[in-house]
Amino acid sequence: MNARRLLLALSPALLLSFATFAAAADLPPVENLPAVAELPDPLKMFDGTPVETKEQWETRRKPELKTLFQHYMYGYLGDAPKVTATEISKHDDLFGGKATMKQVTLTVGPPECPKLDLLLFVPNKTKDNRPAPVVLGLNFTGNHTVLDDKRIVLPKGWMRDGPGVENHRATEAGRGTSKAWSIEHIIDRGYAVATIYYGDILPDNNDLNGGVLPYFRKSGGQEHGPLDMHAIAAWAWGLHRGVDYLVTDKEVDPKRIVVFGHSRNGKAALVAGAFDERIAAVIPHQAGCGGTAPSRRKNPKGETVTIINKNFPHWFNANFKKLSGQEEKIPFDQHCLVALCAPRPVLLSNGDQDQWADPPGQFDMLVAARPVYRLLGVTGMPDDLKQPEPGKLVGDQLCYFVDGSKHVVDQHYWDVFLDFADKTLK
Repeated sequence: MNARRLLLALSPALLLSFATFAAAADLPPVENLPAVAELPDPLKMFDGTPVETKEQWETRRKPELKTLFQHYMYGYLGDAPKVTATEISKHDDLFGGKATMKQVTLTVGPPECPKLDLLLFVPNKTKDNRPAPVVLGLNFTGNHTVLDDKRIVLPKGWMRDGPGVENHRATEAGRGTSKAWSIEHIIDRGYAVATIYYGDILPDNNDLNGGVLPYFRKSGGQEHGPLDMHAIAAWAWGLHRGVDYLVTDKEVDPKRIVVFGHSRNGKAALVAGAFDERIAAVIPHQAGCGGTAPSRRKNPKGETVTIINKNFPHWFNANFKKLSGQEEKIPFDQHCLVALCAPRPVLLSNGDQDQWADPPGQFDMLVAARPVYRLLGVTGMPDDLKQPEPGKLVGDQLCYFVDGSKHVVDQHYWDVFLDFADKTLK
């Protein structure tokens, strides 16, 4: 087996300056935040100054929003390390010769830091003979579950309970058991697929001293600090490491990287897109509260900040927990996270039977992000666009889709995702 090693350069767009981190000391404690019942204006600075030009957005409001989201919700993302990629296998015989499968191990820190295993499927031929666009996403159950192929390496770390898992460890019985990844269908649509098991980055088990976290604490402490990156931010950070690799792989198009995620991984996908402009488009599917749904919810069936903080205390930082029950004090809402992706395309997709994720609230988030897209010279979505009928993809750069399904990913959703990518990746 041949191995190759690539030293991946740091991306300046990902490095959070020391000045930005230090500015957090000037932010008020939660108890001193003003209450704002309506959605905060994304084009108004924290001190009330209006944002009227693209330059003001890029140099002032965008950095401020990134600091606010990290300080009051997700925790401060760790620095972008030098990443070394080692190709451990490559097979060009998938699906009757239609695709190549590569397994790449990413070293993202000191030797003792957990490594990330990236699994990549690439079409062997594209219609235009260009490198393929690529969809990058985290999986919930291990790389070996997305396709039944014995050549895919089993994860070695902690696993959630599920098919083929014994004592929180992966077994051979788990191969190909995930129904969320339609790999051959995506290949047939002309796209590459890259995935990383989210537990390789941080196990989803309330342990904030596990995974990569001990090696990338902004606080520099021996224990995890209250404002260090928590799980959603950590998984977004891991997606950035996947991007670090993909921009170097000549078989995929570095200008057409789409980040996808479902549910909690959809929350991470949106954070990743908001903080990394190398990502061309973002698909946070059914991401709900703490991701694509408003904290200031109007839907009585939607998840609340109080409930999500109680059930998943490791997902968000200490300040966000203090905001449980007083969401009107949050100095932003999730439309501002969508706006940080501007002018790049974002699709919010949902199932009408999944009201916990608040599909109508997510539509409102797209509408509320639209002024930023307009400021940057793109339509975003038409002025007269209303909540669409089920099964119809609507919007321009800000797109929305809802149908009658539950909280699920299947092949029909992948067609929606790829129709969106075909439409927006010019």
